[in-house]
Parts: sequence; structure tokens; C-alpha cells
Amino acid sequence: MFEGKTAIVTGGSSGIGAVIARLLVQQGANVAIVASSNIEKARQVCKALEHAAGRCAPFAADVSSDEAIARLFDEVERDLQSPDILVNAAGVFYATPVGETPAVDAHRLIDINVKGTWNCIQHAAPRMKRRGGGKILNFSSVAGFAVGVKGFALYCASKAAISAITRVAGAELAPFKINVNALAPGNTATPMNEAVRTDPAHAQALENFRLVTPSGVPFSQPEEIAAAAMFLLSPQARAVHGATWLVDEGLSAAAL
Repeated sequence: MFEGKTAIVTGGSSGIGAVIARLLVQQGANVAIVASSNIEKARQVCKALEHAAGRCAPFAADVSSDEAIARLFDEVERDLQSPDILVNAAGVFYATPVGETPAVDAHRLIDINVKGTWNCIQHAAPRMKRRGGGKILNFSSVAGFAVGVKGFALYCASKAAISAITRVAGAELAPFKINVNALAPGNTATPMNEAVRTDPAHAQALENFRLVTPSGVPFSQPEEIAAAAMFLLSPQARAVHGATWLVDEGLSAAAL
């Protein structure tokens, strides 16, 4: 389905991004896996895909820097080709309690989550226009879409901003056959939350997650989120523009 396509996956060295990158390569795409700073992490993902149908190439870039993203897109175009697909999976998650958050932490979260997504879209859009179309997938969250999380105001705000960017960019770029959409996952089993899922000290928190989750599954698997991503990146999603899809085990539908 993705033979001959070129994809850039930021945040592709771990978590959901790595699973999406792997599926794209296995289905024939040539994929630039972008780590935030440690290119060795991207190399390890590529090493595991040496015999896949597509080609994998490792990169590292600070998504919050427009200059770094400009260089990244130029390098990918030289090494692979101009992208048909962009997956903005890079992001950070940490607490920003009101009145207690250092300015440097506040700026870092917005710079990576919001500006990072914006920077990549800015550089992808003109290239996709020249290629006659493309797919852009952003990552929002249930925390920014329908459920507030106390202590995480800026994270929630950043993910709400991504949904808003997705709506507007989706409308602007639809005439150019560029689909811009987003996923809003709920709790997902990634290295970021491994301690909560495995440490006995967090057993009560895990049980609380289970109790408020309608499906009874407190953490979705990355592969389940990636399956939704693969549809939105496929030709079958031609009619989907500017949407944010909740994939949250029903969490946002529950009366918390």
C-alpha cells in the first residue's frame, strides 16, 4: 500500500512513532526516522528493519527549531526524496502545576509539542503541494480533546492547540490533495509510563485508571493506536480532512 512513498516520522525512535515507522517500512515505504537528539536510537530502529520491504534512514533533529527542521527536510530530500507522508509523533509529557512551573519548563513543552508540530507542517506543505498531494498526521490527546488533567495544564493546552492546527491546516490544504488529520490517544503503554504500569508502588493508580476507563483496559497498546494511524495515512482516508480521532478506550465518553 505504501510502496514508493517517502515518510518522515518525528518521534520515530520510540513509542507509538516507532511502531508507525516500522509498519510503514514493512509495507514498502522509505522512512526517515527522526530522533530528538540521539541518532543512535533511530539507528537501532532502522537496524531491526534491514530486511523489510522499504528502506529506513536515521536522523536527529530538534523539532522546536525551525532551522533544524529546514535542514532535516533538505537532508531527507537528498537521501530519500521529498516526503509524501509526515507523522508528527514527537512530543513531551510532564507536569506543569499552576503557579509552580519554571518558565524554562513551560517554554520547552510548548516549543516541542506545538511549535515542533507547526514547524514540520510548514516545511512539509510546500513540498507536498509540488508532489501533488500527501498525508500529514499529528498527535493530539484525550487530555486536550475532552478530558482535563489537573497538574498538566500546558500539556492539555498543547494538545488542544494541535487539534486546532489540524482543523485549520486540514481545510487549507484539502484543495491540494493533502490530508491533515490527528489522533488523540488515551493512556497508551509506552516507555514514558512503564513505571506506572509495572511498579507495585503505582498499583492503586493503575486500578484507578481501570475503574474510570469504560473498556476496562487502562492502557491501549501502541499497535492499536498505530492501526488507526495507518488508515489515516492510507488512500482509503482520502475523504478525511481536519479530523481528530479519539482512540481512548472510551475514556472521554465516560462520566468521570
